[in-house]
Amino acid sequence: MKYSQKMGGIAALYEAAAYVVGMVFFLFVLDSLGAVQPAQKVALLVGNQVSMQIVILLTYVGFGALLVVLTLALHDRLQAGSPAIMQTATAFGLIWAGLLIASGMVYNTGQGVVVALYSSDPLQAATIWLTIDAVHAGLGGQAEILGGLWTLLVSWAALRTGGLPRVLNYLGVVVGVAGILSILPGLTLLVGIFAMGQIVWFAWLGILMLRSSRPAVARQPVVEIAATTQRETKATAA
Repeated sequence: MKYSQKMGGIAALYEAAAYVVGMVFFLFVLDSLGAVQPAQKVALLVGNQVSMQIVILLTYVGFGALLVVLTLALHDRLQAGSPAIMQTATAFGLIWAGLLIASGMVYNTGQGVVVALYSSDPLQAATIWLTIDAVHAGLGGQAEILGGLWTLLVSWAALRTGGLPRVLNYLGVVVGVAGILSILPGLTLLVGIFAMGQIVWFAWLGILMLRSSRPAVARQPVVEIAATTQRETKATAA
């Protein structure tokens, strides 16, 4: 159990770091928001193929793989007090992890095809990338309903069992609801709130799980020590 919590804590910290790496890379290093037209997006792919593939591996494939570890660690931690909710949460967590891995693989494979085609037919490369990018976004969570459901259910189970701090659970509820609502038309901006909230949630959760995995130092209360000593004295006198 302690090993499971340690691995879950490491996984949670990785998830928080992966969010930060992805945001910094795509928003500030590449300035991907400035590439609006398909031709601009493909030109960005061609000029940054290796770095983009590495970041996608870290933020989608790696994220999804370690999400499996974290999902199972949280299931071990919370399922005894709330089995039905945690079974559902674990199912959503594993589905989300699988789709993230698939999304990353689609992106990197598609990027290789588009980059190879770009030199001979830039227009066709841009057209193909529109399809690949749509599939990637759909799988990877342009609307964060799966991540939102998982975060909400884990936080709900933790509130019922007391397995995590209440403030962390309330944060998880807010983050989860934001992710679920992001699927609605006009509320896609909630994806940003979901992502920022998950960075804090994952980081806090990771630290907590690592601390709980440390061996506890056995300490007897003073009253218990005194009572034990008194019993031993009476036994010796008798």
